[in-house]
Amino acid sequence: MIVRIMGEGQVALVDSHLAELNKLDDELLAEMESGDGPAFRSTLHALLARVREFGTPLPDDSLEPSELILPSSDATLEEVRAMLRDDGLIPG
Repeated sequence: MIVRIMGEGQVALVDSHLAELNKLDDELLAEMESGDGPAFRSTLHALLARVREFGTPLPDDSLEPSELILPSSDATLEEVRAMLRDDGLIPG
């Protein structure tokens, strides 16, 4: 799966990591619903850190279609809310 982190680039991510990422995505969704800004920020940073850790960066000149687009680490709660799908940022 190709994942784009806005403002950073793309990484190739093995699907086997999606379960762990989905747990963080669920936490992020709950924090957004409760309006807990500090917890939201912490979980967003943790989610992006895991994607960076698990993913293999693609070259800067590579433009593969992204199957998943994640917000930048400085995205606001409102910006992330606008990106959400029914099941959060990460499908599943």
